[in-house]
Amino acid sequence: MKKEIIKKAYQIAKDQYASFGVDTEKALSEMNNLVISLHCWQTDDVGGFEREGAELGGGGIQATGNFPGKARTIAQMRDDLDKVMSLLPGKQRLNLHAIYGEFGGEKIDRDQIELKHFQGWIDWAKKRNIGLDFNCTCFSHPYADDGFTLSSKNSKIRKFWIEHTKRCRAIAAEMGKQLGTPSVHNIWIPDGSKDTPVDRYTHRKILKKSLDEIFSVKYPKKYLKDSVESKLFGIGSESMVVGSHDFYIGYAVSNNTMITLDNGHFHPTEQVGDKISSILLYVDELLLHLTRGVRWDSDHVVTFNDELTLIAQEIVRAKALNRVNVGLDFFDASLNRIEAYVTGTRAAQLAFLYALLEPYEMLLKYEEQGKNFERLSLMELMKTKPFGAVWDYYCMMSDVPVGEEYIEEIGKYEKEVLFKR
Repeated sequence: MKKEIIKKAYQIAKDQYASFGVDTEKALSEMNNLVISLHCWQTDDVGGFEREGAELGGGGIQATGNFPGKARTIAQMRDDLDKVMSLLPGKQRLNLHAIYGEFGGEKIDRDQIELKHFQGWIDWAKKRNIGLDFNCTCFSHPYADDGFTLSSKNSKIRKFWIEHTKRCRAIAAEMGKQLGTPSVHNIWIPDGSKDTPVDRYTHRKILKKSLDEIFSVKYPKKYLKDSVESKLFGIGSESMVVGSHDFYIGYAVSNNTMITLDNGHFHPTEQVGDKISSILLYVDELLLHLTRGVRWDSDHVVTFNDELTLIAQEIVRAKALNRVNVGLDFFDASLNRIEAYVTGTRAAQLAFLYALLEPYEMLLKYEEQGKNFERLSLMELMKTKPFGAVWDYYCMMSDVPVGEEYIEEIGKYEKEVLFKR
């Protein structure tokens, strides 16, 4: 797309938004405060590198599809991630799971992982001037087969996962220290019951005790941020999930720990965006895992839809961009994985830019004056404004492909790299 056309279209959009009191230049500047944490597991369908040819299994997680070009080595994964980031405007960082260490072909069980297994990732991130986030991996392991990890009544199993999570927090803190930006460590466990249990209380009491032990080791917040993630149900935990939203919201508020809102982890009729303003009143920060559930937590590629828009709007309206850590969480193996990243990340960025271009002051004035018709009408009118022209200009100024140009670029990478694997 020619730069002259993009600039002309942007100027028209700028003038239109200005008539509603919206400064597009300010909105574009604020986009620099949005950093999106890319989830490494889209590159290889959550297989990890604990062993050659590892495949995902257990813990209510499933990647469907078999599109060619899956990353089968860390080198391939890094190449793919570099390609993804070259096609994205704005700022990114990388979110790693513990199964993505460099283990050199050795069998390293999860209660034995060390910093040395992730130093290569730290060095990689340092060269790219990006931060790293981290996750303990409490699934796809024999000690997760019975459906319980940190909440297990079996002390041997429970201690194994406590040690694993402690080590993950220590590694994450060192990532934050070396890279000069705090690493977010997120705890999600698959613990739950397929059929109706009779003893929910004990499992939740055990989980609380395990978390207390894990968090008893303190790290400076400039190095490490802790978060806990709830879920409504999973495969094999349809009747009860130990780490429910009610459990974790109580734990997060009691301990001023971040809570992770994965918008695929709630009932389809719940609005995750509505939860944000409430939670921010009681904790300093929160973590988002943006995804797209189709009928259930199916982790489809994020698209620019109403749910995503409300989440972004609620954050912007609360002036809380600096209190919300934005991450992605989807893994679709049925299509080009690079395209999945770029489409999903751009969708998230689109939602935040759209929110930043909202005439908030005018809408708030209508609301406080009881002018609900005017408020509704203006919100509808804004949907027709030339938002796409502002987005194209943002991409051009970021020196990344504009419009459909990235599709052709990914197609070229697919033929030259992915299909040759």
